[in-house]
Order: sequence, then structure tokens, then C-alpha cells
Amino acid sequence: MRRKYAQLRVDERCRIERWRAAKVSPTEMARVLGRHRSTIFRELKRNHFQNHDFPKVAGYFAMAAHRQTAKSQSASSPSLVNTI
Repeated sequence: MRRKYAQLRVDERCRIERWRAAKVSPTEMARVLGRHRSTIFRELKRNHFQNHDFPKVAGYFAMAAHRQTAKSQSASSPSLVNTI
């Protein structure tokens, strides 16, 4: 049987973005959100934006991360396209 899990919600991603800017550790973020620390590390790694043409615009952006997740989900499940 597969384990059930819940995707990070947009409000959780916004909190992660603010905490990242405030230099809060991913372990502390996980503790406060009630998530496993690997979830936070994975989120930050997967959704880190960096462009060498714009070096000042780099980091974790919650809304971009949420859009990317929704886009990935809709590609894997066409029935979700209408709900996004």
C-alpha cells in the first residue's frame, strides 16, 4: 500500500520563503510546520531559482514553486487541468 502524503500548501511555501530570507534553518522550518526536515530540504532544492544573467534574482520563490508544482501535477494528471 502506498503512503499518503499532502503536498505543501501555498501558505506553507510563503512561510518557507520568508523564513529562508530570515536565515531560519530548514530543520526549524520543518519543526514549526510539522513536516519532515527532508521535505523542506527537497522543496528548497527543487525550487531554487538561479539565472546567471540576473545574479541578484536568485533564491526560493513561493508562488513560482507552487505554479511549478501545479504544472507538474497537471501534466501527470490531465483531469487536474480544469481545477488549477
